[in-house]
Amino acid sequence: VDGIDAAHKLAILASLAFGTQIDFSSVHVEGIRHVSPADQDFASELGYGIKLLGIATETEGGIEQRVHPCMVPLGAPIAHVEDVFNAVVVHGNHVETTLYEGRGAGEGPTSSAVVADIADIACGRNSRTFGIPASKLAKLNTVAMSERVGSYYVRFTVIDKPGVFAVIAAALGDHDVSMEAVLQRGRAPGEPVSVVLTTHETREADIIATIKTIDKTEAAVEPARVIRIERF
Repeated sequence: VDGIDAAHKLAILASLAFGTQIDFSSVHVEGIRHVSPADQDFASELGYGIKLLGIATETEGGIEQRVHPCMVPLGAPIAHVEDVFNAVVVHGNHVETTLYEGRGAGEGPTSSAVVADIADIACGRNSRTFGIPASKLAKLNTVAMSERVGSYYVRFTVIDKPGVFAVIAAALGDHDVSMEAVLQRGRAPGEPVSVVLTTHETREADIIATIKTIDKTEAAVEPARVIRIERF
């Protein structure tokens, strides 16, 4: 629920992928506690599903390691990984995108993994997990979460009255955030209403600054909810 287990797995997978030291402390972790049924309904209407994903990406500034809820297009294979199944998506410079899916929980997969480890010990098999000695793994150079660039889903809960949308639009403009789509449900004037928008690509720091500005206004009823959009 809080993403801790996924974060530990991501730290190991990032080490395997990029030949770097394991550094769990540098993983940005968010769980799914703040995701509501309303967000799921809006996501479906916008053509997305919501998944808790661990993502490691090599960038020019370093390696991103992050775990958080994501909106993924309903047409993406990972959007349909359910129940005890896990999936790993790998994007390489020559192989492009590949997906590996299988059961990741339950008595069968767990006992199989344990017996496999026992068999390796009994037979004296000792392979290098990372392909090279752990002492030779490179130091991990990380990128701050605030530098993440991508699209966002934001749900504001505001009082339905004239001028509210102008306040939202002004805050977006002040922080160079561009809207892609907007959804709003009608209510009686003066009652709380959800205003949902998706953005074009922008920096995490800019979207957070925008939200802080809007949350401080009198129109905001509760803190805005944010979900990052990932297009696989």
